[in-house]
Amino acid sequence: MAKWQYKKGLQDLGNGTYAYLQPDGTWGYSNAGLIADSGECLLVDTLFDLKLTAEMLAAMRAAVPASRHIDRLVNTHSNGDHTFGNQLVEGAEIIASKACAEEMDELPPEHLVQLFANWRNMGEAGAFLHEVMGSRFEFTKAIVHTPPTRTFDQQLSLKVGNKPVELLKLGPAHTRGDTVVHVPADRTVYTGDILFVKGHPVIWAGPIDNWIGALDRMLGWDIETVVPGHGAITDKSGIRGLKTYLEYIKHEGRKRYDAGMSLQDAIQDISLAPFADWTDPER
Repeated sequence: MAKWQYKKGLQDLGNGTYAYLQPDGTWGYSNAGLIADSGECLLVDTLFDLKLTAEMLAAMRAAVPASRHIDRLVNTHSNGDHTFGNQLVEGAEIIASKACAEEMDELPPEHLVQLFANWRNMGEAGAFLHEVMGSRFEFTKAIVHTPPTRTFDQQLSLKVGNKPVELLKLGPAHTRGDTVVHVPADRTVYTGDILFVKGHPVIWAGPIDNWIGALDRMLGWDIETVVPGHGAITDKSGIRGLKTYLEYIKHEGRKRYDAGMSLQDAIQDISLAPFADWTDPER
């Protein structure tokens, strides 16, 4: 959307809603959000390390004085680039789906810290991980596992000041516990990694059909502003773009499965030409 610039920092979406963007949206460079009303604030996700999260919180406090005390934090899913800064939001109630909380406990920060410290002993995979994430972020023992303090199953209705906010678990898709944060009055949704814009998504959980169903559900809402987990702010066109991608992958993969192709042969055979301008094709 030309309406929003894709540049690092806080974007004022209007009426107390904000997005914090981290171009270029590739491995680990996630987005976050802030919802403010009547002196209350809800933060949508933290970032991949403490330095980046502190920088984001400082920008929010400078622009939105009420954010000096954030009442609640929602983690849209368990991945570290949306949760590893949780400890810096001191005193906040941390909310996530039950599935998200379980995944966070299964893979706490110390596991990833150890993984990246050991990258030289992991061959090509280790070299790749170091290049795309380990060399860009500060994975240290200072990151403390800070899990949710409140969980829900499928849906949770909140109010930020006088503003209704709906949390809906639409996973499993990207992860088991994917949640979106819908602000109906502002026609805005924070999608977490249910949506990547112009980037090949990671499918940790799936199935693809459920992910497509989640996108269809959002397309049925009266929304105008869509803040993805990675990539530029968009509208429904961004949601349609990822739906087209997933349908393409499903269709092309099915054809090759039915033809008896091996996994590696299918990977080499499926053309990515329709998405040549998308980042992270290795996914």
